[in-house]
Amino acid sequence: MSRLLKEVLKDKLTPSELNKLYAGFDIIGDIAVLKIPEPLIVKKHIIAEALLKAVKSVHTVLLQTTPVEGEYRLRGLEVLAGEPKFETVHKEHGCLYKLDLRTTYFTPRLSAERLRVANQVREGEVIINMFAGVGPYSILIAKKVRDVKVYSIDNNPEAYRYMQENIKLNKVEIKVIPILGDAAKVIRNTLQQTANRVIMPLPEKALHYLPDAYSALKEGRGIIHYYEHVFYGVGEDPLEKAVENIKTKADFRFRVNYAGVVRDVGPRLAQVVLDLTVS
Repeated sequence: MSRLLKEVLKDKLTPSELNKLYAGFDIIGDIAVLKIPEPLIVKKHIIAEALLKAVKSVHTVLLQTTPVEGEYRLRGLEVLAGEPKFETVHKEHGCLYKLDLRTTYFTPRLSAERLRVANQVREGEVIINMFAGVGPYSILIAKKVRDVKVYSIDNNPEAYRYMQENIKLNKVEIKVIPILGDAAKVIRNTLQQTANRVIMPLPEKALHYLPDAYSALKEGRGIIHYYEHVFYGVGEDPLEKAVENIKTKADFRFRVNYAGVVRDVGPRLAQVVLDLTVS
């Protein structure tokens, strides 16, 4: 896909314009989401129509007009080509996720990471997903593990509504418990000392919520999947910086079972994951 866009546009853009073009784009369900650099905005409809013609599974092409931002991690979107819509159903690892790209956050770029976490879950576990969105981590775990309970929390009413719908769509109502609210407040009020495993897929705020993730673990023991966006300088290791950040906030003992860069999200800005065993 990273080469496809430049390939289909080689007869429609100049070599200089092709060099400026972002080759990558996201496909979510039957919707493609593009980022186009400012010098090429005048060619946005040409670019979108070429992509729509090249990828038969895509019915709508959207332009991302703002960064992901705000409490609900939303982005501005503009219809460029195809059906004028923002709602779709995305299939991933045998699960279906209905969502509206204007009102909920979802990225297919975490597909492998969601599977990596789900593959670690064992029978009989109780899990708290603190920032569940439309439910991709929670539902995948419930589909893969026979005996599991997942408390799936999000504070975005629209994400919560789609999460409820997706739980039914994937027939995991018995295993996944959707909860609308701030994860810290929900844990403090009803879920302290409950979980064997806590998932924290909100890199911007995970460090702030870390004490509440710890308080959710049964008898103060278990696994925390911690995600963070880390700025790093020349010669710095973003994984080491993430561990040091945790040490400033954690009043509990832990060891790092796994550390990895999930993806680059900007110049010298990495999304990292640390699997913490807490005791």
